[in-house]
Amino acid sequence: MAVGVASSGGKSYPSKLNWYVFATCLCAGAGGLIFGYDIGISGGVTSMAPFLRKFFPSVYHKEILDTSTNQYCTFNNPLLTLFTSSLYLAALVASLFASWVTRAFGRRLSMFLGGLIFFAGGAINAFAQNIAMLIVGRILLGVGVGFSVQSIPLYVSEMAPPNHRGAFNIVFQLSITIGIFIANVVNYLFNKYVSGHLAWRLSLGGACVPALIITIAAYYLPNTPNSMLEKGQDKEAREMLKRIRGVDDNEVEQEFQDLVAARRAAKEVADRVGNAWKVIGQRKYRPQLILAVLIPAFQQLTGINVVMFYAPVLFKSIGLGSNASLVSAVVTGTINVLATVLSIALTDKKGRRFWFFLGGAQMFIFQALVAALIGWKFGTSGEVTNLPAWYSYLVVLFICIFVAGFAWSWGPLGWLVPSEIFQLEIRSAGQSIVASVNMLFTFIVAQLFLPLLCALKFGLFIFFAALIAVMTAFIFKYVPETNKIGIEQMQDVFKTHPTWKKYANDQDNGRLHNRRVDIV
Repeated sequence: MAVGVASSGGKSYPSKLNWYVFATCLCAGAGGLIFGYDIGISGGVTSMAPFLRKFFPSVYHKEILDTSTNQYCTFNNPLLTLFTSSLYLAALVASLFASWVTRAFGRRLSMFLGGLIFFAGGAINAFAQNIAMLIVGRILLGVGVGFSVQSIPLYVSEMAPPNHRGAFNIVFQLSITIGIFIANVVNYLFNKYVSGHLAWRLSLGGACVPALIITIAAYYLPNTPNSMLEKGQDKEAREMLKRIRGVDDNEVEQEFQDLVAARRAAKEVADRVGNAWKVIGQRKYRPQLILAVLIPAFQQLTGINVVMFYAPVLFKSIGLGSNASLVSAVVTGTINVLATVLSIALTDKKGRRFWFFLGGAQMFIFQALVAALIGWKFGTSGEVTNLPAWYSYLVVLFICIFVAGFAWSWGPLGWLVPSEIFQLEIRSAGQSIVASVNMLFTFIVAQLFLPLLCALKFGLFIFFAALIAVMTAFIFKYVPETNKIGIEQMQDVFKTHPTWKKYANDQDNGRLHNRRVDIV
């Protein structure tokens, strides 16, 4: 397969894109299926009448029996939003604990535990008899997601050749979009062809399938060279590095020695300062810490999960019937997958910032158009009858274009860019912050969307459009280009950045300040 040379601080790391590293990164990235399946399944299940009748009868009454209810407020129910959002609160806490597991026992064990716990949550939800069982199942699903999103981006970044790091890392986001698409198809088929309570039970229980995929994959996956070095397995780390780079001993020697030096430097930092959580608080790492918080926060504040969580509910509220709303959710899921595939093909060619700008402009325009269309027909009362078919499908079209903008910008890059910027001594803590912030804001959006939709009406979509404008400006000023830059060279990017250089060049960190450290 293709041969490349990764340039890093004047050094060249030869590599061949071989089938072993391709299969390894593909299997690891497939772990995103569990996150995506859950995002897609929730909205579809909460639009199924038997599910609502059993667990949320007040919502069922407003939706089915009381046709005079304001459409903005039909699904505004605290327990219903808790059902959706409890998973993400659990994932937040779990991702912090997963940092220790990932560092002490390796990335693959975190993935294995994530899949196993997610399987248990899916099984409990499938057999749920009351709200308590639903919430317990969701919490276990959240723990599984927390372990997975903390470990998978790190694993892929450490295994992938630098020149293909972006494409391989986006496989994780692609898996999320495929999981959403599969969930939407499953919801539609079960709702249409399976009667009664069995439909939603099969939909929720279907989470066990992607959980088995990641559990089995993680069991057979190798540890990364970096993880092996952290555990003192130098010989095994060299052999693994040689295998994933597809080159001879002498060709891999320089990269291996840099990894060893990085491990040694990280250990010295840990011995001098303490654990990674103390290290990441140093002034030198202020740029990475700020980006680790703001990038995942902004990713969720695009409003994408408003669409993905509640697509069937949203489409149903604008005049589409139950089956039609689920079909429309399938359509948006398809667009999500296709646009993410395009991102895989072009991210390493065009660069990260280009796609951030393109996606930001696209999302801003079509989020505003969706707000205008909904405001035009629903106003502030939320009461409307006999919506024309062309209107409903125009809203679906605009939402699809919005989803495409996210899928080739903030969707994959919100995971990719943070995974590239951490040095070895702060890597596990940094990725835990990324995962935790992502889950925190996913929880906030999931918990507040339906109450805010009821309160702000179509103005909620204007609010998200304004946030997209803010975050695009943030990218322009504060996020450096990381495309095709060797991981161990990434700190130099911050040292020359107009805003971050005063932090990255800080001299308070003693003799370790100028040491080059690999931060895959």
